Amino acid sequence: MSPTIPISPEALRIDPAAEADRIITALRSIVFHQLKRKGVVVGVSGGVDSSVVAYLCCRALGGERVLALLMPETDSSPDSLRLGRLVADSLQVRCVLEDISPILTAARSYERRDDAVRMVVPEYREGDRFKIVLPDVVNEDRYSIFSVVVQSPDGTTNKVRLNPQAYLGVVAATNCKQRARKLIEYYYADLLQFAVAGTANRLEHDLGFFVKNGDGAADCKPIAHLYKSQVFQLAEYLGVPEEIRTRPPTTDTYSLEQNQEEFYFSIPLAQMDLCLFGFNAGISPEDLAPAVALTPQQVDRAYRAIESRQRAAHYLGHPPCLIESF
Repeated sequence: MSPTIPISPEALRIDPAAEADRIITALRSIVFHQLKRKGVVVGVSGGVDSSVVAYLCCRALGGERVLALLMPETDSSPDSLRLGRLVADSLQVRCVLEDISPILTAARSYERRDDAVRMVVPEYREGDRFKIVLPDVVNEDRYSIFSVVVQSPDGTTNKVRLNPQAYLGVVAATNCKQRARKLIEYYYADLLQFAVAGTANRLEHDLGFFVKNGDGAADCKPIAHLYKSQVFQLAEYLGVPEEIRTRPPTTDTYSLEQNQEEFYFSIPLAQMDLCLFGFNAGISPEDLAPAVALTPQQVDRAYRAIESRQRAAHYLGHPPCLIESF
């Protein structure tokens, strides 16, 4: 780690107009010339990332060449569907609603998920809501072991650490949601001769916060090089509705409301942005600490968490292995 590189929150400041123009130019070349497609399909979730991608694609290709897909399921927040419609309406693009709940039911995704939860919470029943969360790994030296939080209809909450079998069971079952959505996206891509636009930002891309062959699959990824704070800068410039820009980022995966920090990143996204930037740039914890309002020890713990997640992300982003190159 270098002890001499100065850093501040301004390190992630971009010129949003210039960056938007750069992405727009690249998108036109990628979709029309490299991929030879007629337009793009965007899965719109009501979050800032998918909204920014939809806005960029419309500016690059024209609204008539963009299809917005809304793909809720049983556990989705009603706000996600409402805000997704808001994006499509504000852009005046074609919008298709596809409820993926029947696909997940047929694949026994909900059933398998519930069975996994009952491995550690036998009293879990229909009507209960749940989410899985990580401990605070920045303020304490602790292992990143997930716990399940179950809430009964009367509001009673129970938190239990997940054993490996239960954790993997929950993740395997809920990953079906992202893969089902991708199935629908590629159906419409094939139908219309469109490309599929991914919506992952750099935090998600670098740290493996995506599902292999699910939301990690796409023909182009317009914002995968941008940190989350940079996506917000673009969102303001592009005119993404304020309600979407001020909405806390959520996973919208589990029945109990959950933000991305408690599920995956452990610390506020603005701090994680700078921690990832500092880690990638080789900046020492001592130099980074003042910029993120953390102690060097806390930054060191964040760096260790980043390194661990980047190792795990290697498999997620790895292309198929061939016996012989050709």
